[in-house]
Parts: sequence; structure tokens; C-alpha cells
Amino acid sequence: MVIEIVSILKSKLSEKDYQKLMELDNKEIIEFIAKFVDLCDPSKVTICNDSEEDIRYTREAAIKNNEEAKLSILGHTIHYDGYYDQARDKARTKFLLPKGKDLGPELNTMDKEEGLKEIYKIMKDIMNDHELFVKFFTLGPNNSKFSIPCVQLTDSAYVAHSEDLLYRQGYQDFVRLGKNAKFFKFIHSQGELEEESLGLLVSKNIDERRIYIDLEDEIIYCTNTQYGGNTIGLKKLAMRLAINRASKEGWLTEHMLIMGVRGPKKRISYFTGAFPSMCGKTSTAMINGENIVGDDIAYIRNIYGKARSVNVESGIFGIIEGINDKDDPLQWKALHEPIEIIFTNLLYYDNGKVYWNGKPGEKPKKGFNHSGEWYEGKKDKEGNVITASHRNARFTFKMDVLCNTDKKLHDPIGVEVSGFIYGGRDSDTSVPVEESFDWVHGIIIKGACLESETTAATLGKEGVRVFNSMSNIDFLSIPISKYIENNLRFGRKFKNPPSIFSVNYFLRDKDGNWLNHKNDKAIWLKWIELRVNNDVDAIKTPTGYIPLYEDLKRLFKQVLNKTYTKEDYIKQFTVRIPENLSKIERMNKIFTTRVQDTPEILFKVLQEQKERLLVVQKKYGDYISPYDLF
Repeated sequence: MVIEIVSILKSKLSEKDYQKLMELDNKEIIEFIAKFVDLCDPSKVTICNDSEEDIRYTREAAIKNNEEAKLSILGHTIHYDGYYDQARDKARTKFLLPKGKDLGPELNTMDKEEGLKEIYKIMKDIMNDHELFVKFFTLGPNNSKFSIPCVQLTDSAYVAHSEDLLYRQGYQDFVRLGKNAKFFKFIHSQGELEEESLGLLVSKNIDERRIYIDLEDEIIYCTNTQYGGNTIGLKKLAMRLAINRASKEGWLTEHMLIMGVRGPKKRISYFTGAFPSMCGKTSTAMINGENIVGDDIAYIRNIYGKARSVNVESGIFGIIEGINDKDDPLQWKALHEPIEIIFTNLLYYDNGKVYWNGKPGEKPKKGFNHSGEWYEGKKDKEGNVITASHRNARFTFKMDVLCNTDKKLHDPIGVEVSGFIYGGRDSDTSVPVEESFDWVHGIIIKGACLESETTAATLGKEGVRVFNSMSNIDFLSIPISKYIENNLRFGRKFKNPPSIFSVNYFLRDKDGNWLNHKNDKAIWLKWIELRVNNDVDAIKTPTGYIPLYEDLKRLFKQVLNKTYTKEDYIKQFTVRIPENLSKIERMNKIFTTRVQDTPEILFKVLQEQKERLLVVQKKYGDYISPYDLF
């Protein structure tokens, strides 16, 4: 067996690359790489370490292989995914489970033996005439208790280049850990390619697109796709592996931003925050004047009796639609700097310029995009109008290009978490900011019972409430009930666990008018920071603690130079009894009919909230001014 492995590797690797592999001193890694080299049969294998030489080689290969094209600004490149390869393929993303194991009705599963047989058949010789890049990364800071080493096999230089921007190099961590490395494994092939826009190559056989997740062996298999959400394995695919591992080891993997909010006397308090898509997550993480640690995925552990968190990533794979100089000054500035950026599925025009939907300035009338040559009014074969850039168009760059990146981004013990924040799109129920009574109340009411209204841009029908526990339901790899219990159990480890808050940027009045301005989020964050440091008092309502008017009035003036009226305060912070009672009924139904083995404490907390609401309803009516409760 050893002789066979050496023979396989030496037939594809240069002597230099072979020595890089041997230096890892890890039999499991070597066997894993040899197995898929033999199965996929690439024409060449390149082992990449942490050197600038290997990082540059990957970047240049993306241009050479026609997966990216240079733009007019130095360091900027553009990549296109195929027209029908523009989003995560939920239907073909499946967990491979051994017989007898069940993850509940919400998760997409299949028999492991059957799945492996299928994926091995698809991957047989799939890399003929392709170069295989073997990359090593860490999820989280290097040499940290938080971090998970990862090995990525891909025949896409674009995927390898993207991960170089998004993650910390990990070859030296593997060398340091040697035989003790407990790592995640990723194998991806874009499959047969065909020419698309600007002569760039895209995956051809998307009918054989597969994303299979093996939780037992901690391996992700991905074929016949280029779209980053399917192929950048260390992102949401690795998140599923980490949620499963964290549930066994007693820590948390969460779909959360991490940010530092500045308080009085140069104090910085750190928070994590979970928001469904299109609910303000990125704009919150990037808010001007505060510090960003991460915008997407957080690991949270108990370190010496404190909840501490790290950003799994060190770069941003962000949605670019709507970014402008007024609302997003930090991103706008970075996107125009001569730095290394990959733009994905934007409109290319005028010999190297790019346009995205909502970009200020004149919109080009023609150019090239994910559909090929583009012109205003162009339709696809189904009759859909093709926008200038895709609604899911992205940018990828290293986070340290942002001027507000926190100095603790790479700290091996992360940042101390003062509070969790949950936010969703809610037009008629939740107040703009509210603190939970305690950890259990917060995890259940704010987190587990999180729901968000859809927009036309997300699901095609506006205003439909979608259940999304902790904003993480799409990425769970364990049953929802177990996930909620893990969060509850985590808080019990602390004498003083982090406070839990909800925010709602999308409240409307009865006529459909917004009750908040999008910049008001800065005020809710400032109040949260003051609250966790006991600098402000609060009003107790049936659903949690809300701010006093005088504190918000002062903050609006100090931060936004804006007059905040009592009329606005009453409209925003009125307790809406019928809507809150309706939500409790929806949650009771969901956790009774859709979720297996729901913890009994969840129904108890919902019932207690219902009883508090009924008491004040009897005394004050359906809609209660905060002044009545003060």
C-alpha cells in the first residue's frame, strides 16, 4: 500500500512538491491526497505551502487558465460562474448518513454508501487535463485553541485564489501539528468546462452538480460547479462540519458577525450578531465608526470563564449589489483601491471597468456579464430580464484592507463577547432594540424563534415570514432541537453569560411607512454597548428591556446630530400585543409540528411570555406606550 501511494504521488508531483507533502509527516493527509489523485487523474498536482511564491502561482494560474480576467485597476480581476450556476444548490447539497442515523425532517440527507458510490463515479477521471491545487488553511487564527486545520483539493485556480484571500494560510500549522492534526477535508472539481463571457471558462455539466457532506469522516465532496457558495469549501460547507464537531465538544459555531462597538473613554465592547440574508448583517458589521472583526461566521468558546469568539475567516466574500459611497463608505473606498480583489458576476464594460446594480453614476447600456454579451433589456430563454450584474454578484478581498478592521482580528484567544444580537426583517412586531431577561429567554425568544419576512429580491414574494432559528437553519448539520439545546447548555457554563438582544431595522406603521431610518442602527448599537456596561437603565416590558427616551434622544444628537422626538419613540417602542401573541402561536405550531424533540423549556418560556402579554393587555389594551410601563 505504501509503495502504491508513493507511486501515485510521484507520477504527478515534482520532487519539490513531493517533499512539501512529506514534510507534513501525516499519513492521513498523504493517503487522502493520493486517493483522489488516483480517482480524479489530474494532469498535474501542485502542493502549495504558505510561501508568497505559491500564493502568486495560484493567482497567476487563475488568469492563465481563463477563470479570471484582469480589470483596469491593478490587482482587480473578474470571474464568471455559468448562467445557471449562480447560487447555492440546496437540492443537491446532502448529508451522507450511515444506516440508522437521522438528522430530522428539515435536513437533506441520503444513504452514505449510495452517495459515495455516486460521487466516486462522477469524479472518476474528472480532472483529466486539469491541474490539481492542494491548499492548506486554518479556520480561525493560526496556532489557536479555536482553529481547525483544513486541506483543500481543487482543480479550480479561482477557488484556490479565493481561499487565499478569505482564509489564513495553514501549511505551517499542519507541520507543527504533524500526526496530531485533526483536520477538515475538501475535494472539488469544476468538471468539464465551456467558454462563457469574455472567453472565461465555466462548468458545463451542472446536471451532475453535487455537494455531499460526510460528517463522520469530515469530508466535503463538490463537483461540476464554480459558484463560491458551493465550491469555497471552507465557508458554509465547513460551517456544517464545525457545527457538528462543536455540538460534540461543547462550543458554538454560529452564523454571526463579530464587531467592536466603541463606548465612552475609548472603551470597546464586542458583540456577535446573527441576521438572515437581506436583513442588515453586513451593513451592521461595516458600520462607520465601529470596529469589524468578522462579517459571517464565528466560533465561540468558554475561555477561562468568559465567552470569547474568533472570526473563522480573514477576508470577505460579500454581496456587492447596492453598495454606494454614502451608505457604505468603507466598502466603497476599498473597492476602488489598487488592491487584490476578485469581482464575480458583474457587468464588464469599457475595457476593464465594472458596474454593479445600484452603483452610483450612469449605468452602461452594454457590456459583458454572466449571460455573455449584454445589452439593456436582454432576456434569457425563459423570458426573464437579465440585470446588468447578478443580484448575487460578489467581491472577495482580505479584511485588513478595511480601515476599521479590529487589531484583534488574528488574536489566538479572540475577543470577549459582551452580547449576542439577533435581527430579522419584521414589519409589525418587534421594537427596534430590546434586551432579553436572561440567557434562556434570549436564546429561545430572540434566537430559536427568529423569523424574517422575505423580499422580492430574495424569494420572489414579499412579506412572507420564514422561520430561521439563529439565522442558521440553512447550515445546520444536527437536528434543530439539539442545536437549540447546545446553545442553552453553553450559557449555563458562565456565572454571567453574555447578554442577548434583538434589533429590528424594518418596522413600519399601519400605512406601510418605515419607522426607522437605515442609519439609526448606529444608535441601537450604542445603546446596547452602554447597557452591557451598566451605563443606562431600561424599561421592563412583557417581552424584554427597552431604552429610556432620554438616553436615545442624547445618542441621536451625539452620534447622528439628529433630533429624536417623543412621538418617534412612542411609535417605535409601543408594545404590540396582538402581533406578539400571533408570533407565539406560530412558534408553538412550528416547534410542535416541524421540529422533533423540541426542548420542553422552549414551550415553557413561550407560555410565560404569553401570560405576561395577556396581563398587560387586560390593563392597557392592545397597543401600549412605553410610558405606560415606565
